[in-house]
Amino acid sequence: MKFYPGFDILPTNQPLGFEYASTVFGPEVENRTLDSIRKSLRNPDCLGPDPVYSIAMDVGKKEHLAQLKQLHLLYGAVTYAAGRLGNEPVRSQGHIHKVSPLSGWSTPEVYEIWSGKAIIYMQETGKDNPGRCFAVVANPGDVVIVPPYWAHATISADPKQPLTFGAWCDRAYGFEYDDVRAHSGLAWFPIFNRNGEIEWVKNPNYTECELIVKSPSDYAEFGIEKGKPIYSQFEEDQNRFLFVVHPELKADAWNHFIP
Repeated sequence: MKFYPGFDILPTNQPLGFEYASTVFGPEVENRTLDSIRKSLRNPDCLGPDPVYSIAMDVGKKEHLAQLKQLHLLYGAVTYAAGRLGNEPVRSQGHIHKVSPLSGWSTPEVYEIWSGKAIIYMQETGKDNPGRCFAVVANPGDVVIVPPYWAHATISADPKQPLTFGAWCDRAYGFEYDDVRAHSGLAWFPIFNRNGEIEWVKNPNYTECELIVKSPSDYAEFGIEKGKPIYSQFEEDQNRFLFVVHPELKADAWNHFIP
């Protein structure tokens, strides 16, 4: 991997998944098949790698497992297959995080890119008017925060290499797909042009909206240190990411949030 995440975990390609060191806990991966994400693609009948990506929810150092459960925090890891989905990049389904029974909020997510090139696409709602829409381009070591209630998807921008990343989540995580599927996807579709570059095509099932393509913010208001693994930052201060399970702690920061 291009960026060390702070604990010993390695993505694998055949089969798609992860290997864990003896000091690290982690589950059997969940694979997302191409058929399972077709409804969120611009061309649902496309060909592409299958499985599309593998998810290992709840990974970390064994010494921290009890504390993570107590704090209600969960660290997830995801690795994508290289390649394309027709003329679209390999990507996740568009979704919104369910409201957590702990906080009564839809919960945020803190991404960290380990290898490959990512675009974290997000829009304020999954309704007809999606609100502000952002495509945040992220490289290994970059952190991107998705705020509560926003619809989003993670996109691999380089088909020649797998995308791998980790993320802090609420342990009671869950996904809502209904609004996105009702619109046959998110408000903007990424496609590869003839030069192999990402272009964006508006989804006509939403009202008119602007897409802002940008680099990640520094998230200083969340106490995040640039260039240091977010898992290591948790080790140094186990309260640093409490806003993930208690978004109300950063209520002011979510107003007019810019990722």
